Parts: sequence; C-alpha cells; structure tokens
Amino acid sequence: MAARDDASSPLVERLVLALNGRRYEVAAAELEPSTTLLEFIRTRTPFRGPKLGCGEGGCGACVVLIAKYNPATDEVTEFSASSCLTLIYSLNYCSVITTEGLGNTRDGFHAIQKRMSGFHASQCGFCTPGMCMSIFSSLVNADNSKRPQPPNGFSKLTVSEAEKSFSGNLCRCTGYRPIVDACKSFASDVDLEDLGLNIFWKKSDRKPDVSKLPSYTFGGGICTFPDFLRSELKSLQQHTDDVNTTSSKEGWYQPRSIKHYYELINSTLFSESSVKVVIGNTSAGVYKDHDLYNKYIDIGGIPELSSIVSKSEGIEIGAAITISRSIEILEKESKSMSSPNGSVVFRKLAEHMSKVASPFVRNTASLGGNIMLAQKYSFPSDIATILLGVGSTVCIQVVGEPRHVTLEEFLEQPPLDRMSLLLSIFIPHWIADSQTDSSLVFETYRAASRPLGNAISYVNSAFLGHVSFDESSGDHVLNNLHLAFGAYGTEHAIRARKVEKFLTGKSLTASTIHGAIQLLKDTVVPAKGTSHPEYRVSVAVGFLFSFLSAHVKGIAYPGKTFSASSANSLDMIDIYDWPLSSRQETISGDEYKPVGEPVKKYGVELQASGEAVYVDDIPAPKNCLHGEFIYSTRPLSFVKNITFKSSLSSQKIIAVVSAKDIPKDGQNIGSMSMFGDEPLFGDPIAEFAGQALGVVIAETQRYADMAAKQAVVEYDTVDLNPPILTMEQAVQNNSYFNVPAVFYPKQVGDFSMGMDEADHKILSTEVKLASQYYFYMETQTALAIPDEDNNMVVYSSSQYPELAQTVIAKCLGIPLANVRVITRRVGGGFGGKAYRSFPVATAAALSAYKLQRPVKMYLNRNTDMIMVGSRHPMKALYSVGFKSDGKITALHLDLVIDAGISEDLSPVIPSGVISALKKYNWGALSFDIKLCKTNNTSKSAMRAPGDTQGSLIAEAVIEHVASVLSLDSNHVREMNFHTYDSLVLFYPASAGKDSTYTLRSIFNRLALTSSYLHRADTIKQFNICNKWRKRGISCVPLIFNVSPRPAPGRVSVLKDGSIVVQVGGIEIGQGLWTKVQQMTAFALGKLWPEGCEGLLERVRVLQADTLNLVQSGVTGGSSTSESSCAATLQACKLLVSRLNPVMNKMRLQSGTVSWDNLISQASQENVNLSASVYWVPEKGSNSYLNYGAGTSEVEIDLITGAVTILRSDLVYDCGMSLNPAVDLGQIEGSFIQGVGFFIYEEHQTNSDGLVISNSTWDYKIPTVDTIPKQFNVEVLNTGYHKDRVLSSKASGEPAVVLASSVHCALREAIRAARKDFANSAESGTSPLTFQLNVPAPMTIVKELCGFDIVEKYLENLGHKPASGA
Repeated sequence: MAARDDASSPLVERLVLALNGRRYEVAAAELEPSTTLLEFIRTRTPFRGPKLGCGEGGCGACVVLIAKYNPATDEVTEFSASSCLTLIYSLNYCSVITTEGLGNTRDGFHAIQKRMSGFHASQCGFCTPGMCMSIFSSLVNADNSKRPQPPNGFSKLTVSEAEKSFSGNLCRCTGYRPIVDACKSFASDVDLEDLGLNIFWKKSDRKPDVSKLPSYTFGGGICTFPDFLRSELKSLQQHTDDVNTTSSKEGWYQPRSIKHYYELINSTLFSESSVKVVIGNTSAGVYKDHDLYNKYIDIGGIPELSSIVSKSEGIEIGAAITISRSIEILEKESKSMSSPNGSVVFRKLAEHMSKVASPFVRNTASLGGNIMLAQKYSFPSDIATILLGVGSTVCIQVVGEPRHVTLEEFLEQPPLDRMSLLLSIFIPHWIADSQTDSSLVFETYRAASRPLGNAISYVNSAFLGHVSFDESSGDHVLNNLHLAFGAYGTEHAIRARKVEKFLTGKSLTASTIHGAIQLLKDTVVPAKGTSHPEYRVSVAVGFLFSFLSAHVKGIAYPGKTFSASSANSLDMIDIYDWPLSSRQETISGDEYKPVGEPVKKYGVELQASGEAVYVDDIPAPKNCLHGEFIYSTRPLSFVKNITFKSSLSSQKIIAVVSAKDIPKDGQNIGSMSMFGDEPLFGDPIAEFAGQALGVVIAETQRYADMAAKQAVVEYDTVDLNPPILTMEQAVQNNSYFNVPAVFYPKQVGDFSMGMDEADHKILSTEVKLASQYYFYMETQTALAIPDEDNNMVVYSSSQYPELAQTVIAKCLGIPLANVRVITRRVGGGFGGKAYRSFPVATAAALSAYKLQRPVKMYLNRNTDMIMVGSRHPMKALYSVGFKSDGKITALHLDLVIDAGISEDLSPVIPSGVISALKKYNWGALSFDIKLCKTNNTSKSAMRAPGDTQGSLIAEAVIEHVASVLSLDSNHVREMNFHTYDSLVLFYPASAGKDSTYTLRSIFNRLALTSSYLHRADTIKQFNICNKWRKRGISCVPLIFNVSPRPAPGRVSVLKDGSIVVQVGGIEIGQGLWTKVQQMTAFALGKLWPEGCEGLLERVRVLQADTLNLVQSGVTGGSSTSESSCAATLQACKLLVSRLNPVMNKMRLQSGTVSWDNLISQASQENVNLSASVYWVPEKGSNSYLNYGAGTSEVEIDLITGAVTILRSDLVYDCGMSLNPAVDLGQIEGSFIQGVGFFIYEEHQTNSDGLVISNSTWDYKIPTVDTIPKQFNVEVLNTGYHKDRVLSSKASGEPAVVLASSVHCALREAIRAARKDFANSAESGTSPLTFQLNVPAPMTIVKELCGFDIVEKYLENLGHKPASGA
C-alpha cells in the first residue's frame, strides 16, 4: 500500500474491489471521485446487468449486492444498494455482485434467473436484473437469520417477506404478479399450488413438488466475498491502522476522527474547491447535484458516527448508521425490553421506518443523513417526525465541543454548514407510568401515494402519551403528550404544543376532540405554494382524530374495520397487509404445436442474467462522445442566446450542436408522421417548454447531463402572441389541427330523434382525463456511428426504425440508402418509442455527422419526462337521453383533445375514442371533436390510444344514468349491450360473424366467476358497518377494434439446419420474438410426422435492420405480433414447398429423413433456403373486434383517501392464443398500466407548460404494493376464427381499458361515503352526483369524500366544542 503523509489524510494510490469475484484495481488518479458504482461497472467492466433507469434510487433497475468484510470480527455483511447513487470510492476493498455474478450463459443460470424465466416474470427485461438482485438480497438476508432451517429446496424467506422483497423495484410491463410468484416459490411457508402459470408444472398436475423447480442452494449459493479480498484486507489490517482510508489527487477524503475532519475542513485544500460531505450519497437522488464536485469527504469512517450505545434511559444511534441497521437495532431493542408496554415505541418506530424509501436505499442511507436533509433543505422526512414524536435528542459537534439539544431545537436552527457535525440521535425509553396507573400509547401515521414503494408523505405524524381512566367521569385522560406533525408544507416537523396543552388532563370526549381539532387547524398551516394544502390539513386532523377516538366511548374508531361477514378473516387484518393471491385460467391449444403452448419467452434467461443487449449496453466505440439536450423552459419565445455558467461541468463541454449545424441539403426535422413534420430544434423560436434547442457534447454521459444543466438561455417574447397552453385557450383562439375525413369517425342514427324518445335527459356533463407518461424503464437512447462514404449507422431504441431512417436522412440531406437504423430490442415502449424516439436518434446522428465521431445519447429520466410527450389529455361534455328502464336512446359528445405542438399521430385519436365509446348501443350517437394545437409537448399514441379514454367516458355516462334512475350499473350496462345487428351498425367494417360476438357470454361468465352479485350485497353491508372505510365494485365490458397491418418476413435455413428469422416487428417485451419462434417451428415442422420437436431451440430471430428488411412499418396497435407471425408462416410455406420434393425423394430412398439430412441434401441440390415475403391482410381480415370484461373491488380510507384494490377479475377473448403465457402477461401488465392512468399517475406541468412531475419522486406508477390483492385472469379460447392468424387475437393493448373498472368501483365507494356524510355535500346538489376525473389519486378521493367529515361527524354527535377551544 503506497501511502504518504501530507496536509490531507493518507493518500492511497489505488482503489481495489471485487466485482462478481474478479479483482479490479484502478489508480486513484484515473477515476474521478464523483464516479458512481453504476458508471464504473458499465464503462470499465464487461458487465451490463445493472441498468440506469432513473439515477435517483427510485426504480431499482441498477440494484446490486454489496458485501463488506470486517477482519476484526471475521464477518461479512451483505446488502442490496442502488449502484446509481453509490459512489465508487466508498467501496474500497468491498465486493459487488451483479446479476451476471449470480449466473450467466457460460457458467449456467441461477435458480432466481431460471424461476423468473419459468414463471414468465420478464417481458421487456430491462428491470429484470435489478429484480433478481433484490430477490437475491432478500434470500441471503433471510437465510443468514437465526430462524429454523427451512425444508429442503426452500429458503428461510416467508411469503409475506417475498411480496415485499422488491417493493422499491419498478416494472412497467408485467403488472408484478408473476414476479411475486417467482419470488414466493423460494418461501418456506409457500403453498406451491397457489403459484401462477409456469413451465415447471401444469395446472392439471395433482401436487406440485419443489423438486420440479430449479434447485435452490441454501444461502444463495454464491460466494459474496472472495477469499483473495479477505486475505488482502487481513494483510492491510496487520500493517496499518488506516484500512479503507482513502484520498486521492482527485479529492476523496475519508477522515478517521472528528479532529481529522476539522483539520481537513480548515485546511487550504478546500479553499477554492467544490466539496461534498457524504455517507451513502442517497441525498443525490432527491436533491440533484447541479454541478460536478472535485472534492468529497466521506465521514462514514468516523467512529463516533457509527456507535450504538444502549443505556437504561434509551438508545443512542450514531448518525452514520444506516436506516436499515437502525430498524434492526430498534426491533432488537423492543424484543429485549422487559416492559411490553414500553417496547411498543421502538417496535412502531421500526415498522414506520420500514415504509420509508425502499430496501436498497435504506441499506445505504444514514439515519443522520435523513435528519440533516430535514434540517437543511426542509425535506419532508417521516423519520424526523416520528423521532420528534418520541422526544428524541441529538448530539452535534460544533467545532470544538459536542452539544446535546432536543430534536425540536435542532430542526429549528438555521441550516447547518459543514463546520457542524451531527454525531448521534438519542431515542428515550418510554414506559407506563406506574404512579398514575396509566398506559403508554404511541402511534405513527403517514399518508403517501404508495403504502411501501418509495413515496414521500403528504403529511406524517407521531403521537405519544400516557392514558389513564378517570373513574369519576368514566372517561380516559391523557398526559405527557407529544403530538408531532410533518411534511404538510412546513419547513420542518413540529410539535403541536397548544394542542398538547389543551388535551393534557382533560376528559377525552367528542367535544374535547373537536376542540383539539380546531386548535390543530390553527397550528398545521401549509406554507404558500404547497400542493394540496386543504388535503394535508384534513389528513392531519384525521390522524389526530384516529389517535384520540380510540379512547372515547361511542365514537366510530377509524383504526378498526368491521366485517359484514365474520367468515372473512382477512377483514381482521389491515388491508395493506393482505397477502397477494391470484388465479390464471388459460387453455393451451395443441392443434398447431408449439403454437398455442405457454412456452417461455425467447431469450428470457439472457434478460435475467443481464446479458441481453439494449442500445446503452453496446460497448462505446473508440472516441465515442455523449450528448444531452438543452431544452427550452419557456413556451413561444425567441431564443436570443445560449451561454453557460462558469462551472466545473461547463469545462467538460466539447461542442454544442444546434440548428446551424444541419447540413445545407438537410432540414430542421426531428420527427414526422403522415400528418406533418416536427422540427428537431426550436430555431429561432422555442414553441413549447421542453423543446430541444441544442445538444451538449462531452466525453461521458454524466458530463453531458451535468453540462446541459449549466446552460443559460436568454428569451424574448416581443411581437409574439401569448402561448396557448390549455384546451380552453385553444378553443377561444380556434387553434386546431385538421382531422382528415378518412380518419374522422362515423356518427350513428339521428340524435334529435333519439332525445325525443327519451324519458329522462342529462345535459352537458363534464369528464376530464389528464395525461400519462410512458415510463418505459429504458429511456430514449441512440448510438450514431459515422461510416464510410457519407453513411450513418444508428442503433436506436425504437418501435419504428423505418421512419427513423427517413427522418435522419432528411435531416442530414443524404439518401435513405446511406442511413442504417438497427434495433435489437427495446426496454419498454408503449407507443413512446415510436414517433417520439426520432428526435433522439436524429440528434445523435446530426452530432456524429458534424463531429465525425460516434455519439451516444441516453436521456436521463428527468429530460425524458420533460421532452418526450405523453398520452392525450381530453375534456368531454356529454348529453344523454334514456328511458326509465335504463335503455339509452341518444348520446352526444363534445370532445376536446390536446394534441400539443404538432400533429404526430393525433388525428387518429378521435377514431380510437369513438370506437371504444361504441361498445354500447347508444341508439343514436353524435359528436363534435376538436383537436387542439397548443404550445405543449406533442402528445402521441400511448397503449390503447383513445380507447382508454373513450371507454372511461362511456362508463361515466352509464353510471350517471344508473345513479339518476337508482338502478344497478350492471343492469344499465346489459340493457345497452349490442345485439348483433346493432354491432354491425356501429362497427360495420369489423363486426365479423354473429358467432364471433362473444361479449354477452363473457360478461355473464365474469359475473358468475367473480361472484359479483354476492360481493355487491356484501359490500353494501360492509359500508353500513364501517364509518371510515368504504368499498365499491364495478364491472366493465370491452370491445376493442384491431387492425392488422402489412408486414415483411424472411426465413432462412443455414447449412447446419439452424434457422434465422427476420421480421419487421420489434421486440419491446410483448413476446413478438417468442410467437415468431413458435410459428417458425410449427410451420417448418409440417415437413415430417413427428413435427416440430427440437426445432424450437434452433430458431434465432434477428434484430431489425432497415437496410436488410425493408417496409418494416411501426410496431404498435397490438397487431404486430400476429402480422409478423403471418409473414413468417407465409415464408415458411414457401420453404416447405421447396423442400417437399427433396423430402419425398429422400423418403423413397431411406424411409425416415432427419431435419439435418434434409437441409444438407437441399443445399447440395441448390434449393433456395431463404424465403422472403411481404404479407398483406386479406380484405375481409384487416379489422376485427376483441372482447373482454373486468370487475374490480376497491376500498377507500376516508381519513387519507388511500385506495386499495382488493380484487380484480378479468376475462379476455384471445381467440386461439398463440402463446397463453405471453398473452396472459400482456393482459395483466396492460391492466396495471391502466390502473396507473386511472388512479395514481399525476402528469403535472407549471404555468409555462413545462412538465414538473419529471422524476420517480414526483410521478408514481403502480408498484407491487398497489396492485390488486387478489388478481384473477381468464384467457378464453373461443375457437376457430377463419380470418385470424391461426385463429388468434391481439392482447397487448385492450386490457388497459379494463382498468376503468377500478375507477368505476372507486366512484361507487366515494358515493357510499358521500351518502353516509350527506350533510357535507355542497348545498343544492345531490351528494350522489359528483365528477370523478382521471386520474383519481388519494388527494381527489379525500376531497370528494369531504375535507371536513371528521368535524361534521363530531358535530352530528350533538356535542358542542369544549370551552377553551
């Protein structure tokens, strides 16, 4: 170890770590201290498993396992961590395991990877490596515990832990259910029969056995810390006391004492440098670095910050102790406490902390760091609030001396600078007061958009006190109260002192609570500009009410749920803790084997092992540069000038590419569709916030990202009209795009006549639907490489490489033949990687063209969310006429759609909306549709575009009619189902034959299998029994119009009998390659009696290449898999026709003919073994209808507005599924994505139209803790469909629409609440009439139930406020 003494800490000249068992040593001078572990792995090693999904610790795509060894105790500590936040220098002499280290193609795959594959738990695959590592970490931790040994083949993990093991990992494809099953298969208490569809056993198998699963080695089966590193560490320990003490010329300092820290801070080293003090660096996920740092001080090695001292009066935890370790300490302490009453404080603190962040962030985030964020930046910390609630104190070092202050005083101090160090947090023991015969009560609360999965609270609280019974009054009395509130829009958590004082010693009655609440509302006052201020105050009131009402007679206590039926034992458990369960019904067809069988996804093990190559995984070519967009933050403004701040990041800029760099023969074009073009750069006018103005080029992606933040754009709005940012402004200004007549939907019947026939009318009622961001796990990315003779090769993550090629060629002014776009696989698309991928590919190509060097652009999550666009927001006004029995006679819709700045695909959206709306027979249907041009990012097609919104509008109308007539919604639905004749009237081009109209039978089947009527009755009883929780249930039907498009295909057989297939469709996770592989094996297997056995494994599907297979078209609309399969089938038939004569000749000579011999002979006879086709749908089969139905049951918490989906049942007609496992995954995944749209995902912009919900912190897609507690899916096999590809039907998009069942069930639950609290409805309106827009998150649910329901409830008890309130 080369070290030397100077003014700094000992200088270590190298960084040493193990990665997947290999030793890596890097000279410190070669590695910047700001380098993250993820960047190190992906740029300096061959491993690509950990992915960059968000850079915030918010998605789990980059999760790895870190192991640290303590030579003194000879112990290895293992934990999962976000490699995107972990700084590489903090891992000197540590071991890191990525998913490649678990298993890979060469060494064989790990049981986790095999089970993820076998349970069909990976679709696009981008999140899968991180999922595998989170599961592996959970298994290792469970197996290291002191629990009893599990049965052979299992781990010590429990089913409950399995469900939470990846609670911080995001997946946009699967809907999580199969991942849960894969993880639960390791649990010692699992019933294997409960697990879902898999390749290891069939449902018909009598008793699944663990021996059928890929074998699991107890403890994980992986050496997490190699012997060579142990030896090195032990050797270092003997030679120096400064193990792990590192600093470098580049500035990584690790002081070993408080004294040393202050010597560093006060030295000349930091006089002019940018320094950052870190422990786990997780704060960088919340508060992004705005510039590079060249000096870091890692204080994690200071002993005083890592000490744990248990005293009689409490426990002191060092500030550098991680949150996960703090949870362990508190749990251990609570179990060891003699007073059962006292242990509740530590136990509940630990329980609450386990809901903060995610496991892989808690493992590296320090307890002190969290509190410092609350103190310095007003971070809405749950931990600061709950520690304040138990009267914690802190020890801070201010230069020369340690000082002890209360946490309350600490939070109130001005933000600490680096001259002050937080050393430790002291949590006192609390026990019952034996002198006053009182019990200790302690509760913590949080209202957050997810129960577990990494969501900041809207408001949190912690309440502690002693409660005693006053025999004279017969009431309970509280003393020693601590009432802490935080996150409600305050600088820091506070104690509600006036409320504490008011309550102390008083008899707890309804009037006392009412008085306390009035005082609380004067105390909890959100700061100006806080979002949802009324909501936060109302929830704070609800929390206090929940705490106090438990001790008052005659008050309905929110903490207890009463079951309508004592048979349901689940109702005795908090619904958040209900176990997840599921049922899948699929039918495998054997007529076209292996088509119709649930074979595992093509290449799925490669996805699980991290070996599947996405664009950013392609090794950077020599001299490769990286780019990041500079974008406008203002709409409709002249861009006068762009300069850069003087900063470390700005020094990294190599070039800035802008409109002036477009070649003279080229065009300023970044995207195009059949309806119009969109410029690449806003020049000279930025038309919308988020428009590209230029590209910053630097040596690394991190440098480029950071440098782009330094841009200072000077705007001018002289002589420009105000921007149009809303649909209302567009209507006022007549700012519209034209919808060509061929795309404008057809009206049905005579609206006026229909209204004349009606007994009742509802006029001009509004429904608003907001936008939704794609949130593919892999952001937009492209790699452009200049090639010889003015050519350009572009690797693009795109659903439409063919049109990307055209846009790039137009921008550069070169022929299409000079542009080659290659796409192997895409890490999720959902429509967002079609037209919205072009600007990134084009910008990379332009930059590479200018600089004549390869350029890669991989958008960071914030930029992607701001620039790319999203689903179309809409506003609908409906007028409907109907009979008294619920039969609707006429519907008129005024629909306004925000298309954004360019046409993109927007002119086709109206037809999608109306097509979905037509699922009911409205009698007469008329509409007026306006497609608004606004100064917002272009909206584009997103999974089930138009249909998703249209279906919800249809259900809103149906439920409104049912509400007016006081009829069951399902009765009104069925009353307005189509007859076959009306179906043909509404869908003339796609209705098909009478026998294919399966909706009525599907709807009836769903009502039966989901026990709809019984559950609806049970819910009524539940709602009567429960004041503060309400449930709702709803069924919705689905009719989805699918239009297959032409597709090319080529099947080639090589000399050794292996088969390569090329199709126009892109594998984006939808299983297209898998279905093509099956189709190839089936079609070529026709050549001999034994069929396709063994052929499946010999088929390889090749990446899309625009110069290799032309006319590939767009992958979208759910039909590309079947079109690609149709093309493959046609090509295979050509090959079979060529091979048959050879086969017949050989059979005459030798009887049986093997595949290999057949191909060898055909090759010798010069038979063309490559067949290319261009499949075009026949006239009668270019449009058809898909049918399905879904029912969902939800429960809402009236105190917080939190929504829990208790159960969802889906029945879906797939025709004869090409692969039931793939189709089931598509149905489940699209349903959960729909749940996100209808309930959770709030796409928000500022007053300039700039997207502000631009990170995992602000935008919440569904996580495993928000999916239905019971999720049942039946994939119907409805037999022969002459015009379909082997009788199959599409599955990718339609089920999104079924998620409207959750929204409708939510409306029913809210209606039950409003009925119960009818007095709180607005005067003059029925409490049962209200508008529930999309999305409907907890803040909206609470508002519609009433912000004042607690106060009204207390007033209705007939009590007046207590004196002194």
